[in-house]
Amino acid sequence: MAVSFVEFLEQLFTIPALFVTTLLTLSVILVNGWTDAPNAIATCISTRSLSPRWAVLLATVFNFLGVFVMTIINNSVAMTVYNMVDFRGDTHTALVALCAALFAIVTWATAAWWFGIPTSESHALIAGLSGAAIALQGGFAGINGAEWVKVLYGLVLSTFLGFILGFVTVKLVELLFKRVDRRKTLGFFRNAQIFGAAAMGFMHGAQDGQKFMSVFLLGMFLVKGQAEAGQFQIPLWLIVMCSLVMALGTSVGGYRIIKSVGMDMVKLEKYQGFAADLAAAVCLLLSSLVGFPVSTTHTKTTAIMGVGSAKRISSVNWSVVQDMVLTWILTFPGCGLIGFLMAKLFISFF
Repeated sequence: MAVSFVEFLEQLFTIPALFVTTLLTLSVILVNGWTDAPNAIATCISTRSLSPRWAVLLATVFNFLGVFVMTIINNSVAMTVYNMVDFRGDTHTALVALCAALFAIVTWATAAWWFGIPTSESHALIAGLSGAAIALQGGFAGINGAEWVKVLYGLVLSTFLGFILGFVTVKLVELLFKRVDRRKTLGFFRNAQIFGAAAMGFMHGAQDGQKFMSVFLLGMFLVKGQAEAGQFQIPLWLIVMCSLVMALGTSVGGYRIIKSVGMDMVKLEKYQGFAADLAAAVCLLLSSLVGFPVSTTHTKTTAIMGVGSAKRISSVNWSVVQDMVLTWILTFPGCGLIGFLMAKLFISFF
């Protein structure tokens, strides 16, 4: 099933429900630009390989390419998120519940951004949708366990594989350049860091872009009275719109997260920043190919922890890590509960 841009514009200003759903979905994508996209470019800014302006531009271009290319190759992440929860039944009530979930996600993520904590927008999205689906269906029948378990696999993968790959990659880089004068490698690793940031931007688009576009399409189908769409095609106009809104969010509010991830947690040199970016990008690529919806935030920060720990454990500011981990732990129950309560409230009013 495909949706044309002309069809979307015709309905946007004539169907109030579609306008509200679009506004909330774009708000979630914008907040994703605040909280998740900055992780992709945090290290190249902290090591001064790129200025914030150029880093944001790089993230914009490669976010788009990541969404576009990976959607053509394999849109299994989008299908996993779309099928994870059950919004079937009365489409009006289902649409109200979806709007409540999106409202909960924006509330949770904005609060985390205010405190400069890089929460996972992916997990907030999954938790908010799950809470709303439970409220809609009156129980856990609203959750598709077979798809939801992929989130748990992704959580383990992004946490442990990110850390291990970060540790191994930086050790390998140090081994390969052991006999080379460190000063002579600065230019090489500056360019390598830019490549790593581009790879991270690409994989952030490949992962997170698919998740949010699947929710956008779910809202459009519900507006049309279609609770089930089966297989769907992600249109090019939606890819472009999603990428631009993400970029706007990064440019407006991303510096708080960049500071927490790229500067406060670990002090990185250029070669270490490259190792963290490369390790995180590889982990995200593997997850995307197998259809696991993983967190860009988790993957990138655990890769940085692995790189820092390779030097010595004390290189990592574990108090910053503690704040991050606490937020990660609270995201599922916290955002899920807000989604549930907002759905109950919205359904009773609308």
